[in-house]
Amino acid sequence: MIGIIDYRAGNLKSVERALNKLAVPCRITADREVLLEAERIIFPGVGAAGKALEDLRHLGLDRVLIQAYEQGKPILGICLGAQIVLEKSQENNTRCLGLVPGEVKRFPTPLLSRDHDPLKIPHMGWNNVRILKPHPVLAGIREEDEFYFVHSYYTEPASETWGIGQTEHGIEFTSILGSKNLIATQFHPEKSGVPGLRILKNFSTWKGTHAQ
Repeated sequence: MIGIIDYRAGNLKSVERALNKLAVPCRITADREVLLEAERIIFPGVGAAGKALEDLRHLGLDRVLIQAYEQGKPILGICLGAQIVLEKSQENNTRCLGLVPGEVKRFPTPLLSRDHDPLKIPHMGWNNVRILKPHPVLAGIREEDEFYFVHSYYTEPASETWGIGQTEHGIEFTSILGSKNLIATQFHPEKSGVPGLRILKNFSTWKGTHAQ
């Protein structure tokens, strides 16, 4: 069973619907014992980093994530959940979970394309991901596949060691990061059609190994 962490940060039902479509058993819960007993954890999120961390800590779910990571349980972070696994975020000047060294930064302004056309913030819509290194959760993902993004901040791991995928929106940023039994996507796989479902399906059988 996959535990979907309920910390009042949105898009939980869309993740649940995607897993139901794949016939993958899952449960949305804030129960710490249920999450620690789950085979895998999905850490989704939409919203602001400061409020998310406040709610996580109030519910004691920050400790659940840290404990699950240390125990080697497979974890998938999505969007905000991909950002706050790092050490800190410029959004609300927030101290984050620190599972992966690095920082979350706001897109610079003005943000320009390669042709010097202005680009919008937030980065919203479909975009490609350039896979930097193979990973079991990304098996079957093709170069031409597109994924759905909605974000004004981006992840910047402290070393390329933790970068798995990269996307361009004015700047090149890490759109997939990972460490050991954790993988996290800035985009929303649950809203990304067939390629996104493939990622979720791969995660549902991943043992948490092979990542650096």
